[in-house]
Amino acid sequence: MFPSLTQTADGSRHERQSWELGSPYVLLSDTVNKLQRLINKLNAIIDEVPPDPGPRRFGNVSFRRWYETVEARLPDLLQQHLPQSISSYNRKTPIGPEVELQSYLLGAFGSSQRLDYGTGHELSFLAFLGCIWKLGGFDSASSGNEERGIVLGIIEPYLQLVRRLIKIYTLEPAGSHGVWGLDDHSFLPYLFGSAQYGPAILDTDETPTEGSLLNAPDPADVTKTTTVARERSKNMYFAAIGFIYDVKKGPFWEHSPMLYDISGIRTGWAKINKGMIKMYVAEVLSKFPVVQHFYFGSLFSWEKDVDAVQEPMSVHTANQPVQPKPAAFAPDGAASHQPRTRLPPVINPMSTSTSFIGTAAPWAKQSSVTSPMNAFPLQVDERTISQTPRLPPDLKPRAMASKKTGGQAATGMPPPTRAPWVRSPDT
Repeated sequence: MFPSLTQTADGSRHERQSWELGSPYVLLSDTVNKLQRLINKLNAIIDEVPPDPGPRRFGNVSFRRWYETVEARLPDLLQQHLPQSISSYNRKTPIGPEVELQSYLLGAFGSSQRLDYGTGHELSFLAFLGCIWKLGGFDSASSGNEERGIVLGIIEPYLQLVRRLIKIYTLEPAGSHGVWGLDDHSFLPYLFGSAQYGPAILDTDETPTEGSLLNAPDPADVTKTTTVARERSKNMYFAAIGFIYDVKKGPFWEHSPMLYDISGIRTGWAKINKGMIKMYVAEVLSKFPVVQHFYFGSLFSWEKDVDAVQEPMSVHTANQPVQPKPAAFAPDGAASHQPRTRLPPVINPMSTSTSFIGTAAPWAKQSSVTSPMNAFPLQVDERTISQTPRLPPDLKPRAMASKKTGGQAATGMPPPTRAPWVRSPDT
């Protein structure tokens, strides 16, 4: 999707060619035209299923009727609009490719149960196109023209269909991070749209990481509604920004802080595109809440790539404490050599045993402590002095002279606590 540099007929200079939405320079193949007509028919079904009137908090239940209608018509629609090479594809499994294609396409419009839509459903549509590519439905030898046709002729109409579904049936964001996410629903338009404004390159050049197309709008212009209104019909990035303005109110930096931060990048749209690719891998392809709903089959199977480079651990993961391995039990009932965790001793407060070991401050002195539960002293020796609890001064047991008993010693219990203003019974 980066603009191209094409050499003139005389070979004296290069001309820049950008790929805007609706560009007549992008030639659409027969497969792209068929899939575009398929999306238009799915868009027309919305007119057959109007939303239910009345106030509501969450998604409109009429979306379920639209979803059921699409599910019932989808087998015939796929048979009409898929390339002939897919139906005649030789496979070793008894299930035809149409079954997997139908599953991916049906999962690309949101959840009829939760009435929501998110990047996981967008990924399902990307898998639908990937399956057609793997089955040979697209022209893979077109030197980039077929890829541009897929983006501008299929993905952009699909995004327009999804935005209409969201607005008419008020679909909720699926797994959204709120203001801390890039977008509530989509990711792909930011990836392709930033590439549309990248610097022009030759077919043999590598993907640039800095710079912008000549006369491209500044990334900070996403906060200007006039610029967004002008560019949204030509660029996928600004088309997504324009949809945000359609469904959200208030300052842009407040409801879309991440996009606002990205708009401050001064090294060009190519730098933004590079960051979008990394973010898509980290926030969509590598997130379990997204991938857990992805279906795997024969076209996209669950296999481990032996050549894949292991991702380096993050600082948080690398600094996690090492969990000890559980003790292995020796065979034939033999005792294990690993130490076992012992339970703390059970202390009976009424017992006069001196085996109790407590905790004391290092400056605690050796003394004879009388148990508050009985009048028998507990002799503390040097072996336990550092671990014997030291009671506060007000709770030390002492002999109390009772006036009612004529000065006889009490049972050793501490005197009851009284407020300072309470008078003695004899006064």
